[in-house]
Amino acid sequence: MRLTTIMGWLVVVAGFWFGLGYLLNGDGAAAGFGIVDPTGYYVVKGVRDLAYALTALILLLMNQRRALGWVVLADAIIPIGDCLAVITHGGTVGYALAVHGSAAVLVLITAGLLLRETAPGRLRAAQAH
Repeated sequence: MRLTTIMGWLVVVAGFWFGLGYLLNGDGAAAGFGIVDPTGYYVVKGVRDLAYALTALILLLMNQRRALGWVVLADAIIPIGDCLAVITHGGTVGYALAVHGSAAVLVLITAGLLLRETAPGRLRAAQAH
């Protein structure tokens, strides 16, 4: 196995490890992260959203539309999770659905359109013409 493949898998495993750590043991994960002041989490959220945007931008610029569709589909978990976080931590259901629920729907529609546009059968048909 190539070193880059191993390192790629380590990135995946680390993402799952840290993400699940926060979901299953938030206080322990927060302490391990090292931020004592809760406003530090604004930076964490900002960096997360920038990383997602850069991932999508790279795939768009490289014309990797099918890969972008799968990434957008996978990342739909972000606004869904944000919606659930608002509902379960003092926000209103209406606000959560209006802001984060609508974002989730838009992201899912975008993913569906990208994947439909680049479906393997469509690609073969387009190449034949």
